[in-house]
Amino acid sequence: MIKIGVFNTLNILRHTSVGLFLGDDDGNEILLPNKYVPENYHIGDTINVFCYLDHEERPVAVTLTPKITLNSFALLKVADVTDLGAFMDWGMEKHLFVPFKEQARKMELGKWYLVYMYEDEKTGRLVGSSKTDRFLSNENVDLNRFDAVDLIVYRYTDLGVEVIVNGKYKGLVYKDEIYKKLHLGERLTGVVKKVRDDNKIDISLEQLGFKNLEPSAEKILSVLEENSGFLGLHDKSDPERIKEVLGMSKKSFKKAIGVLYKKKNIRIEDDGIYRI
Repeated sequence: MIKIGVFNTLNILRHTSVGLFLGDDDGNEILLPNKYVPENYHIGDTINVFCYLDHEERPVAVTLTPKITLNSFALLKVADVTDLGAFMDWGMEKHLFVPFKEQARKMELGKWYLVYMYEDEKTGRLVGSSKTDRFLSNENVDLNRFDAVDLIVYRYTDLGVEVIVNGKYKGLVYKDEIYKKLHLGERLTGVVKKVRDDNKIDISLEQLGFKNLEPSAEKILSVLEENSGFLGLHDKSDPERIKEVLGMSKKSFKKAIGVLYKKKNIRIEDDGIYRI
């Protein structure tokens, strides 16, 4: 089956005046227009293409890489606004439609919004929605403490920054544990700090406990190398200064320099740390 909204690996069946016809193992076919036909190919080769509906609602294959795929989230820019809704630039010739009913707030031309792309069951069209909450659920959380997770920044709150976890859950990074500026739609990795009894997920952007020592220690050594073996920080330095210079908490910093000191990688003086 050729799936719309995702990449498909298909067989090159034949060349025509309008392009290559590609097919799957079930006998389904789709056109790859001439503008996307590679310079070198052979009938019978396989090719990886993205499939969607063109301006005339016909299935078509392209070699472009979209900014979003089916059942996923991405930060997209509004390319046009009409009486029907907004149209987002997602890297395709035909813009992604976000109807008014799928807008968390009225979208404005030129602005960026985090959207989810899904397939409309009635029309088969790809549609965007900025009502992201309805595509996330913490009802059944299959995560444990220390699990590494993929994150997307999607909301700022009084408690901290809410993130989309592994594309399906909602999580929270507390503001006193954020050591760098986070941007809407930014993708990053984190660690599950805790799954609460009500299935709310606490996320850390740093490794937890002993797992954080090695990366933090390596970062300190790297900064020392970049600064001729000296770093003007020590265990009595202001936490905000440590966060500004190293992007880590004072607690992580103190643990890391303790490890480096025991390994005799550094010496600690009143004015800072020296590389041995």
